[in-house]
Amino acid sequence: MNSPYRRLVLSLVAAILCSCGGGGQPSPGSGFSIAASPATLAVIPGASGTSTVTVSPRDGFTGSVNVTISNVPAGVTVAPNPIQFSISSSPVSLPITVSAGFDAQLHNTTLALTGTSGNVSASANLNLQVQALSVTTWHYDNARTGVNPNETILNLANVNPNAFGKLFDIPADGAVIGHVLYLPNVAIPGKGSHNVVYAATMHDSVYAFDADSNTGANASPLWQVSLLPPGATPVPMTVQGCSGVTGWTEVGVVSTPVIAAASGTIYVVAKTYENGNSVFRLHALDVTTGSEKFGGAVQITATYTLNGQTDTFNPLAEINRPALLLTNGHVYLAFGSNGCNAYGDQGWVISYNASTLAQEGAFNTEPGNILASIWMKGGGLSADSASNIYGEAAEGNFTPGTNFGSSVFRLTQSGNSLQVADWFTPWNEDFLSKGDLDLNDAVLLLPDQPGSHPHLALAAGKEGTIYLLDRDNMGKYCASCTAGDTQIVQELQQVAKHTGSLVYWNGMVYSTGTSYPIMGWALSNGILSTTPVVQTPPQVGAHSPIITSAGTANGILWQLNGSNLTAYDATTLVRLYVSSQTNGRDTLPPIPHFAQLMVVNGKLYIGTNSGITVFGLL
Repeated sequence: MNSPYRRLVLSLVAAILCSCGGGGQPSPGSGFSIAASPATLAVIPGASGTSTVTVSPRDGFTGSVNVTISNVPAGVTVAPNPIQFSISSSPVSLPITVSAGFDAQLHNTTLALTGTSGNVSASANLNLQVQALSVTTWHYDNARTGVNPNETILNLANVNPNAFGKLFDIPADGAVIGHVLYLPNVAIPGKGSHNVVYAATMHDSVYAFDADSNTGANASPLWQVSLLPPGATPVPMTVQGCSGVTGWTEVGVVSTPVIAAASGTIYVVAKTYENGNSVFRLHALDVTTGSEKFGGAVQITATYTLNGQTDTFNPLAEINRPALLLTNGHVYLAFGSNGCNAYGDQGWVISYNASTLAQEGAFNTEPGNILASIWMKGGGLSADSASNIYGEAAEGNFTPGTNFGSSVFRLTQSGNSLQVADWFTPWNEDFLSKGDLDLNDAVLLLPDQPGSHPHLALAAGKEGTIYLLDRDNMGKYCASCTAGDTQIVQELQQVAKHTGSLVYWNGMVYSTGTSYPIMGWALSNGILSTTPVVQTPPQVGAHSPIITSAGTANGILWQLNGSNLTAYDATTLVRLYVSSQTNGRDTLPPIPHFAQLMVVNGKLYIGTNSGITVFGLL
């Protein structure tokens, strides 16, 4: 074959080959790159996360690219996998969903992304962290459901006196009143990566502890900071008053803090005593070091003006007992009585910008008057997906639309102000207020329901009546009602006196009245059963419960009954465990007035008068 003819044949063969294979071979020197964003993805068992895979052409590349994802661990799925990209002249991005089953092991791994097009290839990595749930707020979420649905270690089979019990105590410099918070895999400077539990004390200290052990290097806090300015102390009970009711010995940090995981910030409200004055400050601390952020703490002051009447926030009279709420870039603080309605307390909600700590609104429940405290047994203000804010006000004066004694309210953030958007007051508010039967629990926001009232909230108080409210039309006040509130969705009268905050799991609402049974009320088509479908014998109660589960399986209701920790099958309410039946092994130290529970990653944490007690598998 002569040379010109040979060159022609080879050219024809090359042209044919380049016309095959979904766009053909790339031009010499051309290619593509792959990237995943975010490049690190954290997923908890029972949940999923998304990342975006982008294929970017280089040097005129066009054609099809097949991206496969390998090194996927057991219990984890990636979809779609493989992914087909059609590339012309611009980068193409497609999402992937990484899901971890409840059987996925907690660990870090690197997923390998490999793209091929003919003989051209490229690769990238996606760092996957299968980690425990982050507990950043009171009762796990802003709806205040009280449920950790991603608990894969504690289950119905192993929560019993033989396998479950007290592991260790973590000492602190004062009582831990709010419930602790938790972040997994936190890099602490100079101390490596830890699962971290955060606690704040009545001695105005904030701690970060290793969540899993208290031995060796973890015998000391990962960090500890004092929120006391030079010369200041926590507020003495001789100044604050009401120690006979609360049992407190000093007042410092009372409420459960809140964490903004994305910015690595924990927000804490501290009360201090300085030069004969009570002072509140909002602190924003770095979760890795405890250092102050955003220029340092801000002193909490506020005024509220309505119809020409201006009320001024009085730190002496107020306690920040409700847990902090973080939503829509704002931190919301609520305040109320010291416990004995001394000093002319009022209910307050104050809004702060989470990035700057600038105050952006204040609301007073009792303008021109006193009482209507917001305390809710330490429960937090609630927020729905639109960042509407819900709370309960205790006994006080009631004037429709302005003064909210024994009422449920909904607030909205409007610019730099807080506005009342809706409210509900029971028909017998005067009787409730005069009898100290105030509304004193967190408002539980239910998931959307079928029927004519899809957006529901539940409220309760000392009288034990459960109020089912339409969040879009809460009902305000029925002046003509004489035996019940006919304008709301539903009312179960006096079924759970002095209940802890209501919790919701798997189509069931649970009440925990003092000296009443724990009761489960079925929720169907937006209506509660009129009688409980499951219940225990009468219990001591007095504290708010929580529930753990793996989705809809292995539901466990945890409750402090007096000084005993108890656990129940959440479906049947059959008791699984009680700390008093372990021959003293699981005896709790003295616990605070309305102590708080938190369970995550196989361990249960209880704030005590001297620190934290940790339970788990023995």
